[in-house]
Amino acid sequence: MLKDNKVEIVVDGVTGVGKSSLVKIICEEMQLKPFSEMFEDENRLLHKFFYDREKWAFAMQTNFLTNRFKQYQQAMKVGRAVMDRSIYSDRIFALMYLKHGYLGAEEYAVYNNLLHTLLEHVNPPTLMVYLQVSTDEAIRRIHRRGRPDEVEVEREYWDMLNQFYEKNYRDFDLGQLLVLKVDRLDYVHKPEDRRYIMGEIRQAINNVSRSASAL
Repeated sequence: MLKDNKVEIVVDGVTGVGKSSLVKIICEEMQLKPFSEMFEDENRLLHKFFYDREKWAFAMQTNFLTNRFKQYQQAMKVGRAVMDRSIYSDRIFALMYLKHGYLGAEEYAVYNNLLHTLLEHVNPPTLMVYLQVSTDEAIRRIHRRGRPDEVEVEREYWDMLNQFYEKNYRDFDLGQLLVLKVDRLDYVHKPEDRRYIMGEIRQAINNVSRSASAL
């Protein structure tokens, strides 16, 4: 059973994996309300970051964090929401930037303090869906989409990000997690893939409902 005033599903995964397309399908199939990834970047911080990562990482990631927090709160108020990324994956990027020197230790400490403060004011989704994909397939989809800031990024960056995503969801313990391997799935154009992926999502949601009823 789906509840009002709660984020039901968050779809997550590396850039280009197909999150937005799946959000649209879930909303069509389950009558949920879509929340696309918020991208308020009036100062072009993402563009600046890709050309000078050490200088712009902190400002960019803090901006994304606060935007994701505001959007998640809005999704909770609206209820019956399905989101493309969320505040719960923001830390993946910050940890990667720390490890590779784009964020200093002091900057990460400030970021992490803000993150934990914001997380006290939201609740995890009913279901987290992680779309798992190989780096090569993610890059192929990124190039097919053709956004200039993404196409110009080196393979090493996307491979690092994919590794940090994998680690994050190996350690995920905030609720129900559904991992879907999507390298060979085309749920946008192939009805059988759409049926398969929606069947997995419905089953996971039903498992959560049964577990809650048993308590």
